[in-house]
Amino acid sequence: MNLLTQVLHIVGSGASAYITARNLRDTQTRPNLLAGFQLAESGSVPFLEKLRDRAFAEGDTWLAEQLGRHANDEKRHGQIFAQALKRHDKQVIDFKQQAQQQDKQDKKERQRSPFFDAYFKDYSAEQLKAENIDWIVFMGSTYILELDASKDFVRMANVLPDDDLVTASTKKGILSVAQDETRHAAYLLEALHRRLTPAEVANIIDEWRSRKVDALLAMVSNFVERQGQMRSLVQDAAPSETNNETELTELTAA
Repeated sequence: MNLLTQVLHIVGSGASAYITARNLRDTQTRPNLLAGFQLAESGSVPFLEKLRDRAFAEGDTWLAEQLGRHANDEKRHGQIFAQALKRHDKQVIDFKQQAQQQDKQDKKERQRSPFFDAYFKDYSAEQLKAENIDWIVFMGSTYILELDASKDFVRMANVLPDDDLVTASTKKGILSVAQDETRHAAYLLEALHRRLTPAEVANIIDEWRSRKVDALLAMVSNFVERQGQMRSLVQDAAPSETNNETELTELTAA
């Protein structure tokens, strides 16, 4: 990674960290951020499960087992963030019902992601499907995302105070997610080394690090253009009467 990329990485990561930390610290914006994490973590499960099945079919049992565990982790992460939302008496909105009330063009506009548009620039949607994606592309791109997420989640958790049950429980859950992301990054790096030489691995990591820098800058630029306004992902939920601490302990111990 050259000096310019390193500088831009610091700038982009710093801006992104500031935005997410601010949104998590603010009780008004925290539920929307938690909902975004719930959707992202849960939404990756079908993709990972298809990759697991593909790896089994191709005879790579080790990779298939790693992907299976990864998918199970993401399911649990979605539940952790869903519980965090319940503590704020919120839940993710019903997108199916909402979609019926809006035309396809609006829906397409809402689903655009400046971050992923930039991160996977020059790759078509067809190329990125689980049945088609090049294994090296998957491993390299996901390694960077998981590695950075493991650090980002720790930073975000540390902005939450420990002096009340709601934030303390949310913090504990986020730190548990961070530990899993660290393990995911480790197996993806090992997977790269199983297929490539050290020099080739370094080149792949540099490529996806550079793409991540471009993606972060695109995301921050979009955030500025929208003047910090984010589409709402949550709706009110009935107050929870469950023992959240017990549920969280079960999930983080899974």
